[in-house]
Amino acid sequence: MTTEKPIIAIPMGDPAGIGPEITVKSLTKKEIYDVSKPLIIGDSKVIERAIDIVSADVTINEITSPEDGKYVLGTIDVINLNNIDIDKLEYGEVSVQGGQGAFEYIKKSVELALAGQVHALATTPINKESLKAAEVPYIGHTEMLEDLAGSNDPLTMFEVRGMRIFFLTRHLSLKDAIGQMTKERVADYLVRCDKALQRLGVENRRFAVAGLNPHSGEGGLFGMEEVEEIKPGIKMAVEAGIDAVGPVPADSVFFQALNGKYDAVLSLYHDQGHIAAKMTDFHRTISITNGLPFLRTSVDHGTAFDIAGKNIAESISLEEAIKLAAQYAPNFTSYNM
Repeated sequence: MTTEKPIIAIPMGDPAGIGPEITVKSLTKKEIYDVSKPLIIGDSKVIERAIDIVSADVTINEITSPEDGKYVLGTIDVINLNNIDIDKLEYGEVSVQGGQGAFEYIKKSVELALAGQVHALATTPINKESLKAAEVPYIGHTEMLEDLAGSNDPLTMFEVRGMRIFFLTRHLSLKDAIGQMTKERVADYLVRCDKALQRLGVENRRFAVAGLNPHSGEGGLFGMEEVEEIKPGIKMAVEAGIDAVGPVPADSVFFQALNGKYDAVLSLYHDQGHIAAKMTDFHRTISITNGLPFLRTSVDHGTAFDIAGKNIAESISLEEAIKLAAQYAPNFTSYNM
């Protein structure tokens, strides 16, 4: 499939959250259409209500295939799955139809990506409680995409203001995460992270691995994890040809990466990297899932049930996710921009 701009599928997320609102707000911006062809996968009735809520001057164009989209400012192209009873939709409420609907939008988006009909996904928030209520057997996007795409242990990467952060572990307690910090895993992840950046088209790939303990353990004074596992894992990766250093104390490594000393940081656990990214710029922290057969970017915030339907949700994060998907999409597909 050849096109001037990539088609970016946007599953609209949980209909009771802010996903539909921020999707509509994003698609009122000219800069989105300058770089991409955005396509909503969702429910037209929910999108219509979101249009009313945000007072957007747009019309809906329902299509059944991505190739039929108009992709022009002022028209929102939607593949309508028609799976929400709008009369029973309550903003900010956990619901079976919300969880099931959100899953179905993602599933359809993945099917389109695997078929080569869209070039990337830019996902919006889903709610874990609604997924559970609908008996959807996944805790979040990454696990869902991993299974639907037939991938194994995809890599999560954050990008914010040029700083890239990978995660050695994700949704684990800190105690369990420390148990996963083996030299073999550190080495394997550095090799895989290097391949991920290479696929994204990043030419310079110098990695720093964050330390776990204060001052990276001070040679064992404050813990032996760096001495026994993390540093040997880095050494194994270097021997495999990866440009990596560390462990670098976590209180300085992210600042150094933000200022260009490193091209990416391997964060050892969930909050270590999340805090660094979101304190840098909460709204512009974008999540990229590497290791899938297609490119996926995402907002890094939740469904915000407390403000859903009130027209106060910011769309900056989704706008950045769409633009980043458009930027990296040519490296995942054979077409020319």
